[in-house]
Amino acid sequence: MESRETEQSETKPSESDQDLTPLAERLADAASLTIAEAQITVDRWIRDVGVRYFSELTNLAQLMEEVGELSRVVSRTYGDQSFKESDKSVSMADEMADILFVLICLANQTGIDLTQALKANLEKKTKRDADRHQNNPKLRSLDGSDQDDQQLDEHA
Repeated sequence: MESRETEQSETKPSESDQDLTPLAERLADAASLTIAEAQITVDRWIRDVGVRYFSELTNLAQLMEEVGELSRVVSRTYGDQSFKESDKSVSMADEMADILFVLICLANQTGIDLTQALKANLEKKTKRDADRHQNNPKLRSLDGSDQDDQQLDEHA
Protein backbone atom coordinates (compact mmCIF):
# COMPACT_ATOMS: atom_id res chain seq x y z
CA MET A 1 0.00 0.00 0.00
CA GLU A 2 1.06 3.64 -0.46
CA SER A 3 2.73 5.61 2.30
CA ARG A 4 0.56 7.74 4.52
CA GLU A 5 -0.04 11.31 3.34
CA THR A 6 0.45 14.24 5.69
CA GLU A 7 -1.11 17.62 5.20
CA GLN A 8 -0.65 20.83 7.21
CA SER A 9 -3.34 23.37 8.01
CA GLU A 10 -2.95 27.06 8.84
CA THR A 11 -5.07 26.70 11.98
CA LYS A 12 -3.97 23.96 14.33
CA PRO A 13 -6.84 21.48 14.81
CA SER A 14 -7.06 19.19 17.81
CA GLU A 15 -4.87 16.09 17.68
CA SER A 16 -7.79 13.81 16.76
CA ASP A 17 -9.05 16.25 14.10
CA GLN A 18 -5.55 16.52 12.68
CA ASP A 19 -5.36 12.73 12.27
CA LEU A 20 -8.74 12.57 10.48
CA THR A 21 -8.44 15.61 8.20
CA PRO A 22 -6.49 13.89 5.39
CA LEU A 23 -8.82 10.90 5.62
CA ALA A 24 -11.91 13.13 5.43
CA GLU A 25 -10.49 14.91 2.40
CA ARG A 26 -9.73 11.59 0.68
CA LEU A 27 -13.24 10.35 1.37
CA ALA A 28 -14.87 13.53 0.04
CA ASP A 29 -14.48 12.14 -3.49
CA ALA A 30 -15.57 8.62 -2.50
CA ALA A 31 -18.21 8.49 -5.25
CA SER A 32 -15.46 7.85 -7.77
CA LEU A 33 -13.46 5.23 -5.85
CA THR A 34 -12.08 2.35 -7.86
CA ILE A 35 -11.70 -1.00 -6.12
CA ALA A 36 -7.94 -0.41 -5.86
CA GLU A 37 -8.51 3.05 -4.37
CA ALA A 38 -10.99 1.58 -1.91
CA GLN A 39 -8.35 -0.94 -0.81
CA ILE A 40 -5.83 1.87 -0.29
CA THR A 41 -8.39 4.05 1.52
CA VAL A 42 -9.41 1.25 3.88
CA ASP A 43 -5.76 0.45 4.58
CA ARG A 44 -5.11 4.11 5.45
CA TRP A 45 -8.20 4.21 7.65
CA ILE A 46 -7.01 1.13 9.53
CA ARG A 47 -3.60 2.70 10.08
CA ASP A 48 -4.94 6.21 10.93
CA VAL A 49 -7.99 5.31 13.00
CA GLY A 50 -8.12 1.59 13.65
CA VAL A 51 -4.49 1.15 14.83
CA ARG A 52 -4.12 -2.28 13.18
CA TYR A 53 -6.12 -4.95 11.37
CA PHE A 54 -8.04 -7.46 13.44
CA SER A 55 -6.88 -11.04 12.85
CA GLU A 56 -8.17 -12.78 9.74
CA LEU A 57 -10.40 -15.04 11.85
CA THR A 58 -11.87 -12.07 13.71
CA ASN A 59 -12.52 -10.31 10.41
CA LEU A 60 -14.19 -13.43 9.03
CA ALA A 61 -16.47 -13.47 12.08
CA GLN A 62 -17.12 -9.74 11.57
CA LEU A 63 -17.99 -10.40 7.92
CA MET A 64 -20.52 -13.06 8.90
CA GLU A 65 -22.02 -10.69 11.48
CA GLU A 66 -22.38 -7.94 8.88
CA VAL A 67 -23.96 -10.35 6.36
CA GLY A 68 -26.44 -11.32 9.07
CA GLU A 69 -27.31 -7.66 9.64
CA LEU A 70 -27.91 -7.19 5.90
CA SER A 71 -30.02 -10.36 5.86
CA ARG A 72 -32.20 -8.94 8.62
CA VAL A 73 -32.82 -5.73 6.64
CA VAL A 74 -33.51 -7.59 3.38
CA SER A 75 -35.86 -10.08 5.06
CA ARG A 76 -37.85 -7.26 6.62
CA THR A 77 -37.84 -5.11 3.48
CA TYR A 78 -38.73 -7.82 0.95
CA GLY A 79 -39.89 -10.73 3.11
CA ASP A 80 -42.86 -11.36 5.35
CA GLN A 81 -41.46 -10.01 8.62
CA SER A 82 -42.02 -6.45 9.74
CA PHE A 83 -39.38 -4.16 11.19
CA LYS A 84 -38.98 -3.85 14.93
CA GLU A 85 -39.06 -0.25 16.10
CA SER A 86 -35.31 -0.44 16.79
CA ASP A 87 -34.60 -1.63 13.23
CA LYS A 88 -36.50 1.08 11.35
CA SER A 89 -33.51 3.42 11.06
CA VAL A 90 -31.17 0.74 9.68
CA SER A 91 -29.92 1.39 6.15
CA MET A 92 -29.45 -1.40 3.61
CA ALA A 93 -26.74 0.67 1.91
CA ASP A 94 -24.89 1.09 5.21
CA GLU A 95 -25.04 -2.66 5.89
CA MET A 96 -23.68 -3.38 2.39
CA ALA A 97 -20.90 -0.86 2.98
CA ASP A 98 -20.05 -2.59 6.28
CA ILE A 99 -19.71 -5.88 4.38
CA LEU A 100 -17.55 -4.27 1.71
CA PHE A 101 -15.32 -2.66 4.35
CA VAL A 102 -14.65 -5.95 6.16
CA LEU A 103 -14.17 -7.81 2.86
CA ILE A 104 -11.60 -5.20 1.80
CA CYS A 105 -9.86 -5.61 5.17
CA LEU A 106 -9.59 -9.36 4.59
CA ALA A 107 -8.29 -8.81 1.05
CA ASN A 108 -5.71 -6.29 2.24
CA GLN A 109 -4.38 -8.43 5.04
CA THR A 110 -4.16 -11.54 2.85
CA GLY A 111 -2.55 -9.73 -0.10
CA ILE A 112 -5.46 -10.10 -2.53
CA ASP A 113 -5.88 -7.50 -5.28
CA LEU A 114 -9.68 -7.34 -5.49
CA THR A 115 -9.62 -5.70 -8.93
CA GLN A 116 -7.70 -8.62 -10.40
CA ALA A 117 -9.73 -11.15 -8.41
CA LEU A 118 -13.02 -9.71 -9.68
CA LYS A 119 -11.79 -9.60 -13.29
CA ALA A 120 -10.67 -13.24 -13.09
CA ASN A 121 -13.94 -14.25 -11.43
CA LEU A 122 -16.06 -12.54 -14.10
CA GLU A 123 -14.03 -14.21 -16.85
CA LYS A 124 -14.54 -17.60 -15.18
CA LYS A 125 -18.29 -17.03 -14.83
CA THR A 126 -18.60 -15.79 -18.41
CA LYS A 127 -16.92 -18.90 -19.82
CA ARG A 128 -18.75 -21.30 -17.51
CA ASP A 129 -22.19 -19.73 -17.83
CA ALA A 130 -22.11 -18.47 -21.43
CA ASP A 131 -25.38 -20.24 -22.32
CA ARG A 132 -26.55 -21.61 -18.99
CA HIS A 133 -28.62 -18.64 -17.82
CA GLN A 134 -29.97 -17.84 -21.29
CA ASN A 135 -31.32 -21.41 -21.47
CA ASN A 136 -32.81 -21.40 -17.98
CA PRO A 137 -36.63 -21.15 -18.23
CA LYS A 138 -36.82 -20.14 -14.56
CA LEU A 139 -35.16 -16.84 -15.47
CA ARG A 140 -37.49 -15.88 -18.30
CA SER A 141 -39.85 -13.99 -16.03
CA LEU A 142 -39.46 -12.39 -12.65
CA ASP A 143 -42.27 -14.35 -11.04
CA GLY A 144 -41.43 -17.73 -12.60
CA SER A 145 -44.77 -17.80 -14.47
CA ASP A 146 -43.15 -19.15 -17.65
CA GLN A 147 -41.92 -22.14 -15.68
CA ASP A 148 -45.33 -22.66 -14.04
CA ASP A 149 -47.08 -22.56 -17.45
CA GLN A 150 -44.55 -25.03 -18.87
CA GLN A 151 -45.09 -27.43 -15.96
CA LEU A 152 -48.88 -27.20 -16.38
CA ASP A 153 -48.57 -27.95 -20.10
CA GLU A 154 -46.40 -30.98 -19.34
CA HIS A 155 -48.99 -32.40 -16.91
CA ALA A 156 -52.01 -31.82 -19.19
